[in-house]
Amino acid sequence: MNTKALLCAALLAALPVAALADDASTTNDGGWSGSGEAGFAAARGNAKSENLNAKLTFKKEDDQWKDMFYLTALRSKGEVTSYVPGGNDTVLAVKNYDTTANRYEAGASVGYKFDERSYLVGALRYENDDFSPYEYQAVASIGYGYTVLKTSSDEFSVEVGPGYKRYQLNDVIGPEKDPLTGLGVVHKFGSEGEVIGRGLLAYKHNFTDTTAFVDTLLVEAGSDNTFVQNDAGLAVSINKAFALKLSYQIRHNTDVLPGTKKTDQLMTTNLVYNFGG
Repeated sequence: MNTKALLCAALLAALPVAALADDASTTNDGGWSGSGEAGFAAARGNAKSENLNAKLTFKKEDDQWKDMFYLTALRSKGEVTSYVPGGNDTVLAVKNYDTTANRYEAGASVGYKFDERSYLVGALRYENDDFSPYEYQAVASIGYGYTVLKTSSDEFSVEVGPGYKRYQLNDVIGPEKDPLTGLGVVHKFGSEGEVIGRGLLAYKHNFTDTTAFVDTLLVEAGSDNTFVQNDAGLAVSINKAFALKLSYQIRHNTDVLPGTKKTDQLMTTNLVYNFGG
């Protein structure tokens, strides 16, 4: 499926879900609300590329429960130069139009409130990334959450607790050469697991009725690897339903294989549709 078809499919799939959430939020107190956002860019001419990012989020909070669910996707294709052995010990540069980013993530959390500020939270997160140091990371955790600040303009909450992670390193090409093809030998890795500590800091500030800044820091610390992700975003409302959002994401793994970068960065400008609430 090409990128344009993937974009259409994602939007079509989100419409009935958004309508359902919108209906629930208008008929029940403390019902579900959420947002869907997407950005797409394509270049043709001297350069050829396509990239798509999308996110779907649902939230629900009442006097007893504080729940959240999200899905994200990032996919990009562009011109890539690869080097293959040629004749007489030469190396040839070959240009291909290939996938350069392919990441999917899903997460959910369920919080049971003890009072207006403190709550017990259980969280799940799964990601699959073809271009990160880890092919997949799956995390289950339980912890204590506390809303430090909640006013008309600011909201700040903290979550901390233990968890367990299953993960698998992406395949890597080693320095040794295959005697038949002359190409690097691919090394494959199995799944591993470790106990981790999970921490989450979530902050939101409303500058005005139409402009808001959000920042979320996630830390999953283990003996084998510590994963850190920070998402910062500035959203400006066009009307009640639509907004423009500028986001900057940093993802960092402390332990990676040689030749692999520890940090990935992503900046996006998306159109956001808010439903419910």
